[in-house]
Amino acid sequence: MQDMQQILKKQKEYFATGETLPVRFRIDALKKLRAAIYANEDKINEALKADLGKSSAESYICETGMTLSEISYLIKHVKKWTKDKRVRTPLAQFASKSYVKKSPYGCTLIMSPWNYPFMLTLEPLADAIAAGNTAIVKPSAYSPATSEIILRLISEIFDEKYIAVVTGGRAENSQLLDMDFDKIFFTGSVAVGKEVMRKASEKLIPVTLELGGKSPCIVDETAKLSLAAKRIAFGKFLNCGQTCVAPDYVLVHESVKDKFLQELKKEITSQYGEYPLENANYGKIISQKHYTRVKGLIDQNKIYLGGQCVDDELRIAPTVLDGADWSDAAMGEEIFGPVLPVIAYKDIDSVIAKVNSGNTPLALYLFSSDKNTIKKVTSRIAFGGGCVNDTIIHLATSAMGFGGCGESGMGSYHGKDGFDCFTHNKSIVDKKTFIDLPMRYQPYTKSKIKLTRMFLK
Repeated sequence: MQDMQQILKKQKEYFATGETLPVRFRIDALKKLRAAIYANEDKINEALKADLGKSSAESYICETGMTLSEISYLIKHVKKWTKDKRVRTPLAQFASKSYVKKSPYGCTLIMSPWNYPFMLTLEPLADAIAAGNTAIVKPSAYSPATSEIILRLISEIFDEKYIAVVTGGRAENSQLLDMDFDKIFFTGSVAVGKEVMRKASEKLIPVTLELGGKSPCIVDETAKLSLAAKRIAFGKFLNCGQTCVAPDYVLVHESVKDKFLQELKKEITSQYGEYPLENANYGKIISQKHYTRVKGLIDQNKIYLGGQCVDDELRIAPTVLDGADWSDAAMGEEIFGPVLPVIAYKDIDSVIAKVNSGNTPLALYLFSSDKNTIKKVTSRIAFGGGCVNDTIIHLATSAMGFGGCGESGMGSYHGKDGFDCFTHNKSIVDKKTFIDLPMRYQPYTKSKIKLTRMFLK
């Protein structure tokens, strides 16, 4: 506890010097981070393989490559974002100019999860750096190999008075949440997110919560089924289903359900092979605890495809459940694994009502060629973000913010939204001294009131 308190004390003292504020300093720090990732790419891949069984190709596509893209985007745009923004000044405040100054929060805490342990640690860190903050980073204890490489990488390029990494488990998490940060950024489960917010509220610390939920995937009767199956299989079984925005379940129109299932089976076989558990590029569940939970969600009587498990390797084959029901165990919680329930529906209005009756999902996916259906679903269902005729790729761009809504989170990041996430907007009026309008000062005569009404109406 004393060590962490000392690190935060050093960071507060360092931030107070103003050294993190110049844009040149921020860009140089981002370039150091980018260079370190390139230099350690093989070690990062090895760590991700050890923790999650990820192939080097998947690690680059979903972890290091996306992180590098975010850093490069920040380097390119941060100078523009940090400039004061001039805004219109009301006539009643003549003569003055008004502007918004972009100011970092100060000392930030970034708590990351285990499912994409590198990207979901380094991307928010890059955003915090771009905004001019210091940071203490706390990666997940469930991905120890990746946490260790993050610790080594960061400690080699940054002094802990600027950026520090704290490893450990629940005890360290609890201690960090008792400390006096200026901003907390958390990615993880809804349950832990509630505890983070509870702790932060005691000190009135602003928080960004990136959580999860049961993200629906809707396939209507106008969808191109072969393409839908291909993209759903990719989005669902990537990282062995351990993706916060993975399609959690599929709602498919009853008239095309059987055809969709056939196409989905074909695509899973095409992408992962006849025997996915023999595919070296197919990952594993992160821990015994999570493996046991996901395996328990498989209803043996509803298996359409898959269902095979290797207990000592924590591996579950891509599994599709046909004839799933809202009362099934798999529909009672976020699955976060390679199990995909498929439910038939009759009309889109009933789907909209059903999805809206539950907690707000982090993502929603719709496969349709009907413009009216697309407009209706994207307008009337509450969700964090999503795709039309694809899955998960909406988070792969720095040009749009990514975040949840309701129980799936609050606040967003990536690109400009990431910079804004770690930035406080100071509204400033610079009043001139050569003139001083008298209306606001007492005594309030009739003439002053008349002038005031002219200015403020």
